Parts: sequence; structure tokens; C-alpha cells
Amino acid sequence: MRRNVPLAVGAVLVLAAAALWAANRSPAAADEGGFEVWAIDQSNTTADGGGTLYVYDGATLTDPQLAGTAAPEVIDLGGAARTMCLAQTGTAPTRPHMLMFNAANTHAILAFVATGHVLFIDAAIRAPISCIDVGAQAHAAFPSPDQSYVVVANQNGKLLQRIMTNYATNTFALDSAATLDLATCTTPSGAACQDATLRTDNAPICPVIDATSRFTFVTLRGGGMLVVDTTATPMAIVAEYDRATVHPNGCGGVETAGKMYINSGGGTPGNPLESDLYAFPMSAFSTTPNPPNTPAPAVVFSHDPRDFVDSHGAVLTKHQRFLWVGDRAANRIVVVDTATDAVVNEIDLIGSVSGDPAPDLMDISPSGNRVFVALRGPNPLTANVPLVNNAVGSTPGVGVIKVQEAGRRGVFVAVAPISHIDGLGVERADPHALRIRVT
Repeated sequence: MRRNVPLAVGAVLVLAAAALWAANRSPAAADEGGFEVWAIDQSNTTADGGGTLYVYDGATLTDPQLAGTAAPEVIDLGGAARTMCLAQTGTAPTRPHMLMFNAANTHAILAFVATGHVLFIDAAIRAPISCIDVGAQAHAAFPSPDQSYVVVANQNGKLLQRIMTNYATNTFALDSAATLDLATCTTPSGAACQDATLRTDNAPICPVIDATSRFTFVTLRGGGMLVVDTTATPMAIVAEYDRATVHPNGCGGVETAGKMYINSGGGTPGNPLESDLYAFPMSAFSTTPNPPNTPAPAVVFSHDPRDFVDSHGAVLTKHQRFLWVGDRAANRIVVVDTATDAVVNEIDLIGSVSGDPAPDLMDISPSGNRVFVALRGPNPLTANVPLVNNAVGSTPGVGVIKVQEAGRRGVFVAVAPISHIDGLGVERADPHALRIRVT
């Protein structure tokens, strides 16, 4: 049953329910440490935006007998969060799209893709504490591992921006002096950042920050990529890649074993279908700029010749042995051995649990025995091209995948459904952002 909880409340309910869940969860769930699964439905709860945050107890979702009827906290982002954003910025946030947690799991960072808002939430009590409007469009906001800043991909503004963060004091400030204008800047080689041949559309998609908190891999809507020293003021390009080397729309990046994995995907009219994965050696990056397309990435896979592919989202399994890369068009997860960079399996998600799951962003439980994935709805609000319907799914909600053989294999076991029926009886729910918070 759906139940609404005020954004500044809910922690007491979580604690009260924890004892009941602990007493009734399965042996598999008992192996887990405490965690929550946060999922965002992008569909509007107010006339000009809103959206809904769902917070699930991780142990309940881990149990396939309970996952399908799990009762989350349901928090209307068109309520207290919207009110605070209006008070602090003068504008209302629309379409919550990407969600991240700081390293300490004390704060959630939520980017609104139809506006420029970045919302900071006290994760324990679900309370909005700061709202910053960066301008045209905050597609994604990624926190640095050292917790000192957040990088914002201002997509249609074609800006890379930095918010300085102090989670202990709840102090967050846009550092305007750090901004990098991706439409007008020049690369270290002297080329235009945005160029009719090299990089045709420099709208930033997902800025993935490395473990040192220094270098950010910035994927671009029109293809190509820039690696940026995001600690410099202004932020400085240290490596440049053209669209022939790195294809468009990457939004899946993880670092392990001395490599940064970056994908490319579809979801735009100019590039509706795409699925590639690249591996970059981290040792080759420093504050001294590299020549163009250097170091050359290893192409782990390129599934473009297939008829219907759209790579989006990625997660490492426990011990980082395997990398899972989602494909929302093909309804599968591609499994890569990070020791050899070989594709060792493809997990087909179509079956009795869902006939068309459309997997999107995903995350893994603390023990590594479950992967949770956002499943898109029948009327997706973002990254869908109607001519191909690459992001259309039939079972909006949170998918639960049981991890097997240390991550080489997986079995799709359950869906915790999310529904938002409009006044005409049309299903509007469109889950996209999903992250795990360790408690």
C-alpha cells in the first residue's frame, strides 16, 4: 500500500519497523547489513513538477517473497522540497532525475533534469536542507569521494559546474569561478571544445569522478569526452576525445583495477540506439594535458551492430570481479570480467517477472548478493525516442536480481511495483534514479 510521509519525518517509522523486518526476514536477507533502497519516480506530483521519492527497507526487498508487496516510505517531492527550492531560488524544481549519496551516506544529492535545481537532503530524516539552481538543466550531480565538492552536468546550459560542500555544517555553495563552458572553451591541443567534426554537441551527460577526487570523466551528448581536473579553478581539461573515439550519451562509469570504465548509449533523436563500453588506464592521467585521444581507450564491447541496444547504468559486483552494464532497450545486463575485459555473460531479464523491464540505473547491496535496478514505465519522460521506444517498459518499479557465481550470473526474482495513475487512468510512473544507502 502506498503511504505518504512528510519529508522531514519518517526516521521514527523506519526504526520502529526495523525490529519487525529483522524478525521476519529470510536467511538471505539476514546476511545483509542495514541498508535502504532509494528510488525516484520522475512523473509529476504537481502541475509544474514534483516527483516522488520511495525509500525501501533493503532487507524486505532482498526477500523475493516480500519484495513484491514491500511498503516504502513515499515522499512527495512537490511538497517540502519544492517549497524550500522556491524560497531559496525563486523557482520550482521539475523532474527529479539522478540521485547520489555522499561517501558518508549522510546526505542525498538529487538533480532535477527539467530545471537547474540540485537538492541536498538529510538522508536520515529525509529533510531538504539546501537547494541550488545552477541554471538551464541539472542532468546529473556527482559528489567527490573526499566529500569536498559536487560536479554538476548542466546539460542544455553546456556547462560543467562545481558546488562546494561541507556536509558537517550543511553548507553548500555554487563556485561560479570554477565553471567550465563546454560550448565555448578550447582544449589543450588548441581545438574548440565543441566542434562540427570532433564534438558536435557538448551537452554534458554524466560526470564520473575518480577515486582521488581530482579527475572527472565528462561524457557528451553528441559524442566525445573530456577528462577534467575538477579541483582546479576554473576547472581544467587534461584529456580530450573526439566522437569517433568515444560515442555519444555515456551514463555508466565505474573505476576498478586501475581502470575507468565508461559506456556510451542511446536515447536521443540523433543517436537513439547505442551500446559501447570503454576502459581507460588511470595511470595515464595527470594535471599535465594529454594529446588528443590519449590514452586510447580499450574497447571492451561495441554492440552497435545489433538491432536494438541502449546501454545505460553500470555497477561492480562484490570484490569488483565483474562489471554489470545495463541495456534498457535489449532488456539485458552485459557481464564483463574486469581482470580480462572480456564479456563473459549476458543476463536476459525478460521472463515471468517482467515481459519488458527496461532496466535503467542500478546499485548493489552491501553483501553483494542482490542488485536493485530502476525499471522504466510505459510513458518514459526522459531519454526515450518514440520512433524506437528504447526506454519504454511495462513494469515500472524496483527490480531485484539475485547475484550468482560472484557476479558472473544473476536471476531476476522480483519487482517492487511503483504506480502513478493519472486522472485518465494512464500509468505515468517512470522510475529512473536508484541508489543504495548503507545505514
